[in-house]
Amino acid sequence: MRYFRPEIAAMAGYTPGEQPETADVIKLNTNENPYRCSPAVDEAIGEAVARGLNKYPDPTAGAFRRQAAEVLGVGPEWILCGNGSDDVLTIVTRALVGAGQLLRLPYPSYVLYTTLAEIQGARSEQVHFQPDWSLPEAFAAGGPELKLVFLPNPNSPSGTMVPPDAILRLAERLPCPLLVDEAYADFAETNCMSLVRQCERVMVSRSLSKSYALAGLRFGYLVAQPHLIAEFAKVKDSYNCDTLAIAGATAALADQAWLAQNRAHIVATRQRLTSDARRLGFETVDSQANFTWNPHPEQPVKPMFDELRRRGILVRYMDYPGWGDGLRITVGTDDHIDACLDALARMV
Repeated sequence: MRYFRPEIAAMAGYTPGEQPETADVIKLNTNENPYRCSPAVDEAIGEAVARGLNKYPDPTAGAFRRQAAEVLGVGPEWILCGNGSDDVLTIVTRALVGAGQLLRLPYPSYVLYTTLAEIQGARSEQVHFQPDWSLPEAFAAGGPELKLVFLPNPNSPSGTMVPPDAILRLAERLPCPLLVDEAYADFAETNCMSLVRQCERVMVSRSLSKSYALAGLRFGYLVAQPHLIAEFAKVKDSYNCDTLAIAGATAALADQAWLAQNRAHIVATRQRLTSDARRLGFETVDSQANFTWNPHPEQPVKPMFDELRRRGILVRYMDYPGWGDGLRITVGTDDHIDACLDALARMV
């Protein structure tokens, strides 16, 4: 341990969700899309392989940026690509937050944000959501050391959203950039993409892991004003997106018909999961994501998690000190959700 920076030796590190080696489980624990991606992705990747992989990929993922610009209504120079949106979050943190400086995030939310601050030797400040999952006034407070604010929207684990107009007011009060992490925005009724033009401090990150069913491909992107993108590009790895990922991601984004159909299916299943979980006594939160947050007011949920796991059904148990615990259940196929609900009905 003596070889490592003190910040690295002291940190626990981020723990990803369980990825079992066997396929003989119902996997509802890591918010993956339960359906196969657009057939256009398989075709594009096959064509890329046929052309050969002996050359380096496009360092700026130009084909994807042009396609994304068409879908999003911004220029390609507004877009930075990454090896998953976690790579984008890392790039932004490295570029903006120095040792001893401050990064702010809401609580409870995505715990990777804290890990990114620790890697930088920076400080992180967690501001608790209100009981209704709105943000308190303290989230907009300034300070000379505050260099970056993360806001997952929809949030995890709750699936709730802060309305775009409230986010714009927040950004206008903050002294630093606000990164709105929209990993689940394609499942929501609204998003903050239009705010990027309205306010320099607003940046939006997106992922293709969830709504485009490409968690195994690892591709994400950032949308921000061009002069910011130019600075972030200095920080990223030279070739942070590989040839196959660029090809697959570009084809996925081009198939908006597939996205609309997939989204409709997942939202319908989400609504059924929410209503049926409530009938079982869970205080399930209205979700705008591809998962639901399920605390129970009368029974401990950790034994339910353990029993589901014993039955080969993986969900995510999360316990937040000062807030409470619950089961986060990914919206899977209808059959998988039926199996999960049937098992829970035997426990409550």
